[in-house]
Amino acid sequence: MSVHVRRARTDEADQLTELAMKAKASWGYDDTFMAMCRDELTLTPEKLRTWTVWVAECAGELAGMVALAGDAPDGELEDFMVEPRFQGRGVGAALIGVLIRECQSRGFKRVCLNADPNAEPIYQKLGFSTVGTSPSRSIPGRALPRMARTL
Repeated sequence: MSVHVRRARTDEADQLTELAMKAKASWGYDDTFMAMCRDELTLTPEKLRTWTVWVAECAGELAGMVALAGDAPDGELEDFMVEPRFQGRGVGAALIGVLIRECQSRGFKRVCLNADPNAEPIYQKLGFSTVGTSPSRSIPGRALPRMARTL
């Protein structure tokens, strides 16, 4: 399967929000949980202008996305989502590869993220290590793995 990665366009905000919601729901979360996450997972044209966001396409379909924020020396991976139909097919690895190369070109020494607990093993396979916990911005009282990758 061929994966093409490019910069996201601001007119894709709604499509990317729906992709993020589908990807998050693929962990089996119920409707109440997903409703609590919607604000955080909503991609707005403003976020797309503020962050550096890439999308992956497979056969012309949006298959995933990754977003980078921050300034050197530490980047922040804000969103990393793969459409469920494309999970396990190299889309995530392609997106992370682009993100890491961008971080290196900007002189970042490290990229960090707050992971969904279900995704922690995926991030570990992509070279990230758990360095602590962070509070969820969507679910009060929920702790998320804080992860980092040294570049």
